[in-house]
Amino acid sequence: MTFPFAPEFAATYFQAIPPALLPPLAALLGVLLDRTLGEPRHAHPLAGFGALADAIERRFNRAQTDAARRACGVLAWALAVLPLVALAWYATHTLPFSPLADILLLYFALGGRSLAEHAERVARDLASGDLPAAREHVGWIVSRDTSALDASGVAKACVESTLENGNDAVFGVLFCFFLLGGTGAVLFRLSNTLDAMWGYKNERFRHFGWAAARIDDALNYLPARLTALSYALLGRTRRALACWRRQAPLWESPNAGPVMSSGAASLGLILGGAAIYHGQAEERPQLGEGAPPDHRDIPRALTLVRRGIALWLAIYFLGGLACA
Repeated sequence: MTFPFAPEFAATYFQAIPPALLPPLAALLGVLLDRTLGEPRHAHPLAGFGALADAIERRFNRAQTDAARRACGVLAWALAVLPLVALAWYATHTLPFSPLADILLLYFALGGRSLAEHAERVARDLASGDLPAAREHVGWIVSRDTSALDASGVAKACVESTLENGNDAVFGVLFCFFLLGGTGAVLFRLSNTLDAMWGYKNERFRHFGWAAARIDDALNYLPARLTALSYALLGRTRRALACWRRQAPLWESPNAGPVMSSGAASLGLILGGAAIYHGQAEERPQLGEGAPPDHRDIPRALTLVRRGIALWLAIYFLGGLACA
């Protein structure tokens, strides 16, 4: 008896589909796997990559001069990312079941359901009045100090993380998948992960993590602006575009600024403001227009991300149909 998902069966099945529709179908199936299964609970590939990145950083982040630290950071980034990207390319270009490899690589790269689970947990905490639990759980998805946040501050932090990570964990991955298939999805997610690990502006990472931060900025430039445009189109469009144009240049991150200013205004919310990072208070520019967020706005932010995913997949399928 032949297992129905054996490579030979998969190869025959995918050969029956018009080539122009294979990438959109793979994108849809990857998104559905993420939505249905979420991230693997055990032995997630990104967890293994994180351990590898830690080992590489401990080995290479020892230089004495700033220039040498930057050079070591470039080498460390290449050693961590390029072999895995090459392996992804091999799986999606030379194996007989390469469409399945594309689907699985996209599934492993996406973090949509994980983002939703974390945000929904914070919303439930706030709705039940459990502020200590809400502070703890929002601290899992933001880098600021959450120990003294009030309910509105927790909701604000969660909405900001939802909008920004909607780009980092979903739209940026999809954009690179649209361009380069599973190889692109892996490249983007690994680069973004290294930026999250090495991209700090402290003594340890200011120079060593420079390459990781700049590469992530470059890979994220177009996806972030398309994400911001999607947020604007799916909400209060004129206000979102105006806030994007006016507020994004004031934000420190060149990619988070457009995403969060457009998303906040699209939802009719005010984000930004004071926050504590690594013991230091920072006064961040205001993003968006409207009211401060509360727990009811967290599901609204998730809905905006999900509608954006549907929009991107629909456009991708229409493009595939036009080519077919």
